Amino acid sequence: MSPRRTPVSRRDRPAKPPLSRAGTVAVALRIMREEGLERVTMRRLAAELDTGPASLYVYVHNMAELHGAILDELLSDLHLPATGGAEDRWRADLRALLTEYTELLIRYPSLARSVLTLRPSGPNYVRLIDRVLGLLHAGGVPTAQAAWGVDLLLQHCTATAAEQGTRDEAVEADGEHDLLVEALREAEETDHPDVARARDDLFSGTGPQRLAWTFEALIAGIHSVAPPRPEPAR
Repeated sequence: MSPRRTPVSRRDRPAKPPLSRAGTVAVALRIMREEGLERVTMRRLAAELDTGPASLYVYVHNMAELHGAILDELLSDLHLPATGGAEDRWRADLRALLTEYTELLIRYPSLARSVLTLRPSGPNYVRLIDRVLGLLHAGGVPTAQAAWGVDLLLQHCTATAAEQGTRDEAVEADGEHDLLVEALREAEETDHPDVARARDDLFSGTGPQRLAWTFEALIAGIHSVAPPRPEPAR
């Protein structure tokens, strides 16, 4: 005869912590850091928070919104340089900010891939946009050019992080790169004269050097190229 089970009063159980958007995002961020973004699902979050998946949709409407909220939480640690009095170093500060944002996303390739198709709108992302605009303004970039340019700069950060982070995870990435290097180095000059001319420079420089040069090139273009004028109404 099995021993009689002693009933446990519900009043003796610890109370569940109240659900909230901040709490949900905090758990999602912890899971991503420990196990990867792929493990962040509504079912997993519900289990961690001791609730049902449907309850979470009150706080985050879908996975895209959750990914955007995770990104915004990460951006709270981003160093945002001051824009006041930055006339003499705005370009270096902007390059440093963009590099830090790129490196942050490289650490989370799955999030970077998701952000490529997102339109983040959290407060920390808005502050990032504001700071990039402020640094461009400090450098004398016209407002219209800065407004178009901030999108280009942040898109490049995200695309670079998604590509680099994904290649860092792929075991075959080094082999693919070696095949490309070999193909370009062995390309016949008679058939590919421009490849032959640039052969020694195609793979020169380190990753950080190339990233810095890319930002310099983009910033210079934004500084000098005005957006097209609106077409007259017909």
